[in-house]
Amino acid sequence: MNLLGIFVIAVGLAMDAFAVSVSAGTMTLKDKLKTAAVLASAFGFFQALMPIIGWYAGTFFAWLIIGYAHFVAFILLAFIGAGMINEGLSDDGAGGNDGNEMPQDFGKPSVVLLLAIATSIDALAVGISFAVLEEEILIPAIIIGIVTFVISVIGLCLGDKLSEKSRSKAEIFGGVILILVGLKILLENIVL
Repeated sequence: MNLLGIFVIAVGLAMDAFAVSVSAGTMTLKDKLKTAAVLASAFGFFQALMPIIGWYAGTFFAWLIIGYAHFVAFILLAFIGAGMINEGLSDDGAGGNDGNEMPQDFGKPSVVLLLAIATSIDALAVGISFAVLEEEILIPAIIIGIVTFVISVIGLCLGDKLSEKSRSKAEIFGGVILILVGLKILLENIVL
């Protein structure tokens, strides 16, 4: 996969972290710089780690589905993207998040860990897709981690300026990107 494709996937995966970062930026009144550094680092680290874990897991069963790899990649990315779109649309209606879905103490290590893992689960499936497609994972994982870190910092900085509707739109945008990348993989392999 080329660098542009990896970058597009990275941006799509980072939208969950962006949405959480915007919320953290909105709710964090003091120590914003420290919160931004800790959250963005945790999000970037786990977003880079999960594709590697997924890739290694995928290599163990890739031989079972190698002829259908492009279908599997499309289904995984479409499923992840559809979930993100659904979350974004459900946040858009009925007033969005009622405050019970997300912990508000973004300084606690347990909260940071929980959020970092939760926002990077999608990257695990992307790692499996890379294994099935017999793509290398180290450089993509590093790019995914760096992009997530940068987007998370931006989200934290913009947090007090963006509304709930904007966060939902970012999640929808990320879902659409992942679906389009999956569709591109599918079409490239069907046409060729």
